[in-house]
Amino acid sequence: MKIRLNAPYIYNIYTLLLLALAALTSCKTPKLSEANQQLERGEFFNASKTYKAVYNKLNPKSDRELRGEVAYKLATCYRRLNMAPNASAAYQNAIRYEYPDSMAYYWLGRSLQQEGKYQPAIDAYNKFLEWRPEDMLAEEGVAGCKMAIKAKEGKKSRYIVKNAKLFNSRRSDFAPMYLDKELNYIYFTSSTEKATGTNKSEITGTKKSDIFFSKKDENGKWTRPEPAEGELNTEHDEGIVSFSPDGQTMYLTIARRHPEADTSVEIYTSRRSDASWSAPQKFEITPDTLSAVGHPAASPDGKYLYFSSDMPGGYGGKDIWRINLGERAGSLENLGPQINTPGDEMFPYLRTDSTLYFSSDGHPGFGGLDLFIARRNSTGDRWSIENMGLPVNSQGDDFGITYGQGESGFFSSNRGDARGYDHIFSFEYPEVKVTISGMVMDKDEEPVPNAVIRIVGDDGSNQKEVARDDGSFRFRLERGVKYVMQASAKGYLNIKQEFESEPEEEDQDYEVDFMLAAIHKPQVVENIFYDFDKATLRPESKEALDEMAQMLKDNPNVTIEMGAHTDRKGTEEYNISLSNRRAKSVVDYLVASGISPERLTWKGYGETTPKTVTKRINREFPQFPEGTLLNEEYISTLSEEDQEAADQINRRTEFQVTSIDYDMY
Repeated sequence: MKIRLNAPYIYNIYTLLLLALAALTSCKTPKLSEANQQLERGEFFNASKTYKAVYNKLNPKSDRELRGEVAYKLATCYRRLNMAPNASAAYQNAIRYEYPDSMAYYWLGRSLQQEGKYQPAIDAYNKFLEWRPEDMLAEEGVAGCKMAIKAKEGKKSRYIVKNAKLFNSRRSDFAPMYLDKELNYIYFTSSTEKATGTNKSEITGTKKSDIFFSKKDENGKWTRPEPAEGELNTEHDEGIVSFSPDGQTMYLTIARRHPEADTSVEIYTSRRSDASWSAPQKFEITPDTLSAVGHPAASPDGKYLYFSSDMPGGYGGKDIWRINLGERAGSLENLGPQINTPGDEMFPYLRTDSTLYFSSDGHPGFGGLDLFIARRNSTGDRWSIENMGLPVNSQGDDFGITYGQGESGFFSSNRGDARGYDHIFSFEYPEVKVTISGMVMDKDEEPVPNAVIRIVGDDGSNQKEVARDDGSFRFRLERGVKYVMQASAKGYLNIKQEFESEPEEEDQDYEVDFMLAAIHKPQVVENIFYDFDKATLRPESKEALDEMAQMLKDNPNVTIEMGAHTDRKGTEEYNISLSNRRAKSVVDYLVASGISPERLTWKGYGETTPKTVTKRINREFPQFPEGTLLNEEYISTLSEEDQEAADQINRRTEFQVTSIDYDMY
């Protein structure tokens, strides 16, 4: 038996159903009377077998009314056993035989939703809403179905979910929980055939649940599960455990069966001695003996015990509560309507003191129980609720989560199991890797030795790295952060760049290269263009000029000379005059951009200083050997096409650092 607070034995039977049972007592066959008694006691497996036998004996024509009632009760049993396909079929039979309770449409919607049949589920919910407009749970059901349809069509989250086959048997295995921070032991609940005793549960038809554990071997691999050692496991249902922060106290749920009474659950404690656990002792939370109390979860600081209960004072169904372990009297507290709904909230798990995981069928979900994250704000007066989405959640029940190392752990789900059996799944949320990489090179595209790169983010981060011998570097970044980067090296001018990483949860590898200008030799400024035979700067020069202005602002102690060069065409006097005016145009632009005139001089060189071929020029123009002086004598030996290429190289705008100790004050 799954000791789960959504199991039928702790539900309040609807008043309408109780009235129907009482009214029909006089006309029921003994077998139907037996089924009704089994249902009232919460023996859903046994009751389903009995109702099915009764249903099959009833005449479809003359017993229509009774057939509708039996179909509805049979559906109730299947629903409580988490057998959604069977429940859907039985609710449809109840509706076909005109069972006079609109709840049949609501529960049909729930069952269809658990099958992943979202549009038919919406139709059933909407039919129910015709009788009960604005019913919150039905509206949430419709919202959940629409969310599921949209999610299936969209992009799944980054979670990777796998069946943890080593932990799973042919029956139900669920509610895993790590023992302590060492993460070497994990405990869970199971109704495997290896559980204690031989009797089958009247509620589930399987063995009554026991507590099992697995541990890591010397290689860090999980071993095959074994029954918990000591006096924990008995002929009763035990399970759904949590541990004190030191791992010495276990909180667990126990269901005690009495033949003539409804089954309910209570919280117990057990103490650890070496690897053995003591006999459980009841943990008193409330004197209310009619309410179910289970699913314990100790807070990480050991101060509170969270749990689920249908005790009075809640918001409907099962709610999540907490109690102060140090001063229990008067400290009982419902977590309130942000967490709790008219539906069921169960299986709490505290990852941190302000981060709560729980399962609910009252918040919009994909079907059955869904896993949610609740985060408490800094003032402690508000929770934000988030559905964990696909593939953690499914159309079935998803619950009982525990985190191990990083963003990984285990949870339980009955997805894909028509019998309604739960199984343990592993999950992992791969870390989003945001990086930026690039090269630090000089203007000739050679690596700059010992270049230092700094990166500062508006999130307060500050990183520093020395480029490798080949000039490469790489940083790990965060999503949605604005960064400023600076590259510097001895003998070179500093250069800065800014960028913002994308906020999306996707791996990103940004690339940025730094081209450092050497102090000791002239530096060509690429992409500066003039009107033909004029000194007027063309609009496409703006980006290069703005970058140069920024470089001068980033190096406020530097003064430079701007130099312009022409090709061999035209007279020497004309070329000197033209280049002088062009160099002056660049200086004027820089002054207009905020650079002090005291830091700038200019000179036109005309054709007097032809370019010497560098490694970079040779890579772009391999017809010109490295080290070649592109003077008129050499150019005259070239083809017409190569002459034009050489003239293009000679037509250039350069700057030369003239000092590095300018004091603006």
